[in-house]
Amino acid sequence: MMKQWYESLFENYGQTYDKECYVQGTLGECDFIEKELAFDKSLKIIDIGCGTGRHSIELTKRGYHVTGIDLSDSQLAWAREKTKQSGLKIDFQKHDARALPFDGEFDAAIMLCEGGFPLMETDEMNFEILKNVTRALKNKGKFIFTTLNGLFPLYHSVKQVHESAGAQTNATFKSDTFDLMTFREHTKGVFEDDAGNKKELQCNERFYVHSEITWLLKSLGYEKIDIMGAKLGAFSRKDILTPEDFEMLVVAEK
Repeated sequence: MMKQWYESLFENYGQTYDKECYVQGTLGECDFIEKELAFDKSLKIIDIGCGTGRHSIELTKRGYHVTGIDLSDSQLAWAREKTKQSGLKIDFQKHDARALPFDGEFDAAIMLCEGGFPLMETDEMNFEILKNVTRALKNKGKFIFTTLNGLFPLYHSVKQVHESAGAQTNATFKSDTFDLMTFREHTKGVFEDDAGNKKELQCNERFYVHSEITWLLKSLGYEKIDIMGAKLGAFSRKDILTPEDFEMLVVAEK
């Protein structure tokens, strides 16, 4: 079976990934997570699409019990190596977020920096991720995640955003189309992996609007849903979501 672009991207792409500009907000993002969890270190947290484990490691350093899951062997290997170097113990597991083996085991779930959702090739697959995360949570569990803000491309050129970000990142994106009927952006991405090999991939990501996320989460039984703008390393409930935000921050409670 042919690999999807997000599977090919994260082959041998752990150490390089950690140098990207968009993953430098870990400390501030964990500050927000801690506050949302009322600093209760007895809570069990699952980190969906944990990648190289940056949030899992930081939260573990702060005394939380975290399980990290990801689809990429390369990212998980680097996460385990960093954990070992830090003298920590974290349970990192390889799973597809559309088919998680957990049922009511966690008090909280985090899924940040497009950790799986909304990278899937169909809306149904993206919804499967939300369903699986929800099933993994206990009653009254909290789900904190970020996703692409559909308001942004209605007011701005996504192509220009990619071009301006290109100077700050190893990965270069060239936007081919943004489909207003499906809210999917199709881009050509050029990446350099940890061995210095260049890859060119056709990427496909789904942008969502506030009302879609609200409806999807309500259909899964969430009773409280708050959606804000997502500022890198500075998540805050004070940030009202606007068309200026490339990402949205979602906090939902069962």
